[in-house]
Formats: sequence, C-alpha cells, structure tokens
Amino acid sequence: MKKDFYEKKAQIFKALSNPVRLEIIDFLTSGEKCVCEIVDNLKYEQPHISKSLIKLKEAGLIKDRKDGLNVYYSLKICCMKEFFNCLNKLIEQEF
Repeated sequence: MKKDFYEKKAQIFKALSNPVRLEIIDFLTSGEKCVCEIVDNLKYEQPHISKSLIKLKEAGLIKDRKDGLNVYYSLKICCMKEFFNCLNKLIEQEF
C-alpha cells in the first residue's frame, strides 16, 4: 500500500517535470479551457499539447469533459492553484 502511494506521488512529479505541462497547469488555474484555447494561448503544436494533456490526466491532475466536438480541461483539485501560487513565490525570491 505505502509503495503504491509513493509510486503515485512520483507519477505526479514526473508529469509536472515538463515545462509545457507546467504551462498547461498554470493556464488552467484560471478555469476550464477548451483544447483550442490551450493551443492558441501557449503557442505549441496541437499534437504536443494533446500528449501533455494525456500525461496530466493519467497523473490525475486534470479532468476533461466533452461538449459536442470540443473537449474542455480543468484542474481536478483546486489546491493545484494554491500550489502554483506558492511555487511562484518561491521562484520570485530567487530573482
């Protein structure tokens, strides 16, 4: 049981270890977004965004919902926003 718990934690940190995925999470802190909004805002190719979204979803960090042909993504838990605010403050102290 304990091993599985730490394996899941490691999966989450691996998902967050990619700059594009971090940008996606940061962008989603302002609310639910369609894939097209994510692609337009972050300026990466759609396949790259899609692969990143899959990794984040597999790690349990985001959720999706379909509305017709559109897929919308949002943070699975609201504390991710707080975590990113804390992380930003930590980084700002470095500069």
